[in-house]
Amino acid sequence: MSRLKGVADRDSRTGFRAERRDCGASVPQGLLKAARKSGQLNLSGRNLSEVPQCVWRINVDIPEEANQNLSFSAAERWWEQTDLTKLIISNNKLQSLTDDLRLLPALTVLDIHDNQLTSLPSAIRELENLQKLNVSHNKLKILPEEITNLRNLKGLYLQHNELTCLPEGFEQLFSLEDLDLSNNRLTIVPASFSSLSSLVRLNLSSNQLKSLPAEISGMKRLKHLDCNSNLLETIPPELASMESLELLYLRRNKLRFLPEFPSCKLLKELHVGENQIEMLGAEHLKHLNSILVLDLRDNKLKSVPDEITLLQSLERLDLSNNDISSLPYSLGKLHLKFLALEGNPLRTIRREIINKGTQEVLKYLQSKIKDDEPSQNNSVTETAMTLPSESRVNVHSIVTLKILDYSDKQAVLIPDEVFDAVKSNIVTSVNFSKNQLCEIPKRNNFLNSLPEEMESLIRLQTINLSFNRFKILPEVLYRIPTLETILIGNNQVGSVDPQKMKTMENLITLDLQNNDLLQIPPELGNCVNLRTLLLDGNPFRVPRAAILMKGTAAILAYLRDRIPT
Repeated sequence: MSRLKGVADRDSRTGFRAERRDCGASVPQGLLKAARKSGQLNLSGRNLSEVPQCVWRINVDIPEEANQNLSFSAAERWWEQTDLTKLIISNNKLQSLTDDLRLLPALTVLDIHDNQLTSLPSAIRELENLQKLNVSHNKLKILPEEITNLRNLKGLYLQHNELTCLPEGFEQLFSLEDLDLSNNRLTIVPASFSSLSSLVRLNLSSNQLKSLPAEISGMKRLKHLDCNSNLLETIPPELASMESLELLYLRRNKLRFLPEFPSCKLLKELHVGENQIEMLGAEHLKHLNSILVLDLRDNKLKSVPDEITLLQSLERLDLSNNDISSLPYSLGKLHLKFLALEGNPLRTIRREIINKGTQEVLKYLQSKIKDDEPSQNNSVTETAMTLPSESRVNVHSIVTLKILDYSDKQAVLIPDEVFDAVKSNIVTSVNFSKNQLCEIPKRNNFLNSLPEEMESLIRLQTINLSFNRFKILPEVLYRIPTLETILIGNNQVGSVDPQKMKTMENLITLDLQNNDLLQIPPELGNCVNLRTLLLDGNPFRVPRAAILMKGTAAILAYLRDRIPT
């Protein structure tokens, strides 16, 4: 029941004045009448440049319909109207609000997002019942100190404004549970934020923060912290003591290392992609018992520790666009639903396996775990002189009998370590029987150079140098003009000469997959005769995977566009 009923029993001249102000077509009388009953008024998207007086005075003036000679039923008695508690005037063209805002003291929700406000009136302090205030997507540069008087405020949405600082006393908003300050121009977070003890969700993304205060750990109820897209170089170790934290977003910052999380037992998602993190150690993982999502994409990681298997709840792991050359086979023990590996110079997993998706990669890693189990047959005892990888291969047979024996292992693939154990020894016989191989292993030799005499092979059209140890494209190949196909994937090639390559007018296919190319020379784009150019599995940053997936023509066009003019 409205507080106005008592006034209505007195002479109308002392309590009310008749509603004479015309709200125009932008606010129909029927809408106001309905709002008096429901306590809610939605004026979003009405092209308003100011809030009509009839809105501010909706609970003060006698409604227009009461001045007409109408008989009111019991259900329509205007003096029993409901106080306005929810006002939505979003998506308009408001540049300011007047102090008449104080005429709506019963408001619990005020939504004025997507306008052109540059400030808020000091009268906002009188909205003591306000629980939700949405002023996002405006042009606010400062907040009035009076906003700190809103002690019942639970949700404050200030994203997409131009704020550079927060008013003194902001920490007095003790009831605040949800605070969004994203996409502003904040450079610091006040240490006094720790007094916002009821805060559950805090969004500070897309500001200019270089650090977070250690006192942030005082937010004992905080579950969701978003600091994406800032300038953070470090994270205070105190953050790791936030026991309630469930979601932590730190993407697109300048972090070089991760903190440990000894107390974050409830942390479910950790997003640290697009930073400069170089190392992931056991200490970073051992406390993340509840983690479901771990995003490490676009960093500088070179390896993944075996302790990744401690994350038994992990469902999504993003390792794309790092410098990882191998993965621990134990990763296959996890029950992942999503594993992203593209953009890494992986040498231990073939590209076709990665392209088949998460489950195929996990099956492959599981098969390697079985291969790692020591066989009772054909093995030698490990000594200080024996590498662990050699303990699975009969090195004695290699050295004395010139036999490479990896039989009766039930292996789907022959591990690289088997070939590595051969070293420089000559092998005349290979035994891979009693396995489950679906194809002949493609590892053939350990070549790192070709003889210059190959230049005389004037009819050579195809050469397969895959799975060797070439560090550059052999010079002699540039001098064999008949070559149409060069397969030199899975080597250690670090560079190619685009000028010499362009002279190979018959070259149609060039396979450089899984090498050590740190960059692709833009001039390679001038080799317009190429129909197939394969570059996956190299550590270069550009072209990105999205370009590679579009095929050879798109790659060559991309490279040509980057040729300096």
